[in-house]
Amino acid sequence: MSKVERLYHLHNILSQRRTPISRQELMERLGCSQATLYRLIAELRDFLGAPIEQHEETRAFYYDRSYEQHFELPGIWISPDELQALLTARQVLGNVQPGLLEGELASLQRRISNLLQDKGVENAGGDSRIHLQPVAGRPVPGHLFQDVLGALVQRQRLDISYHGRSRDAISERQVSPQRLTQYRNSWYLDAWCHQAKGLRSFALERIKSLARVEQAAREVSAAELSGHYDQSYGIFSGPARHTARIRFSPEMARWVADEQWHPDQAGQFDEQGNWTLEVPFSDPRELVMDVLRYGAEAEVLAPDFLREAVAEAAAATMQTYQTRD
Repeated sequence: MSKVERLYHLHNILSQRRTPISRQELMERLGCSQATLYRLIAELRDFLGAPIEQHEETRAFYYDRSYEQHFELPGIWISPDELQALLTARQVLGNVQPGLLEGELASLQRRISNLLQDKGVENAGGDSRIHLQPVAGRPVPGHLFQDVLGALVQRQRLDISYHGRSRDAISERQVSPQRLTQYRNSWYLDAWCHQAKGLRSFALERIKSLARVEQAAREVSAAELSGHYDQSYGIFSGPARHTARIRFSPEMARWVADEQWHPDQAGQFDEQGNWTLEVPFSDPRELVMDVLRYGAEAEVLAPDFLREAVAEAAAATMQTYQTRD
């Protein structure tokens, strides 16, 4: 039972009773611990304004009948996490290229907007006071997105002509689509490459042409996909073989300590207020770029080859500025 379901259930229990109900009975009926029960009661009373009282002797809970008739739960109530998920979902739909938001997708976007209006986040005119700013996104032609999505859902292979940035060359490949990933406002196709005989990621905007193949896509298990794509830091995937240790200055630690760089990260403060972050990684390229963003406020402690890569990149940057005429 979700938190929202428990809140409604708690409200129904209290509103339907004429006598106080004990803490133990509430815990049993809601299927929760004492700590969870007290959090639910506090949220229902303090955040939603429910007239919850406690009997002085038995400490049982009840609704104050003199105020109960003026209290109603909102017709649609969602938690902050659920609200963020709705806003993000609508943003993702809205960022898909023009021409794609038709039919079911357009209908889904309207339904999300209706939920947000019922919540009071937007007015009936659709004016929102919540703004999600996409940064550095790379646009994908709508027809290409549709073709990739169609092959992915229908489990068909694709012949693609792909321009790789690192080698600045075009290659012809046959791939079995596994999933679409949006990362840092750009779209990637995670697929089994039949030429490389392994899993690869392809930036959608670098696919120059594609054609569906009347052949079933090779299936890769969810566990194998997760092991390849989700263990390491950043978009450069592969099983995590290293752990980076990065120390941030006390000033920068106030920000970085609250950030999630990776689901399996670890971190701790030292006596001076520095924050040391540990993240698993395979390919160092993206990690080097992200560490450089913090300048002198971040120092790679380990492994040595990552520390050297960051130092070399910083030295090359300094050289660029020193050689200006």
